[in-house]
Amino acid sequence: MSATRLAADAHALLTAAPPSDQRDAFLAQLSSYGDAGLRREGPPEHFTASAVVFSADRREVLLVLHKKARLWLQPGGHFEPGDTTVVGAALREATEESGIAGLRAVPGALFLDRHTLGESFGRCRAHLDLRIAATAPPDAAIAVSDESDDVRWWPVAALPDDTDPGLADCVATLRA
Repeated sequence: MSATRLAADAHALLTAAPPSDQRDAFLAQLSSYGDAGLRREGPPEHFTASAVVFSADRREVLLVLHKKARLWLQPGGHFEPGDTTVVGAALREATEESGIAGLRAVPGALFLDRHTLGESFGRCRAHLDLRIAATAPPDAAIAVSDESDDVRWWPVAALPDDTDPGLADCVATLRA
């Protein structure tokens, strides 16, 4: 992983975000741990990247049925070697988990989410998730990956019951 470059990119992304207590907490975590805070093998509370993928007409959002969490969530995950930007990592994860090629990031769209994790996540205790917005091409075909049990489009106003309670706010914020 080009961690120093990735840490600098994460810092720039967070610094450009509107001031908030959440942003300040994320910046403090990044300052405390630097590159290590971006790695799965870093501290038990570390950064991840995800993409809230909207259909081309922005009426639907793509969710994956996460195997470990047993919830419908946006695609995302840990940074990997070779990731040099947060946006690039989020798009890579979304492509891997959905099978959709040609995803496009929405410039400047960022949502910060810290969530604690259950014991099924091993040594990981919390993720500081850097969520971007992305749009799929009009002819996007989806495919289920090894990391999920299902992948589906959901109307933005009718998310499934078995999802993260904060996802509706995230979807509304990133869709705006």
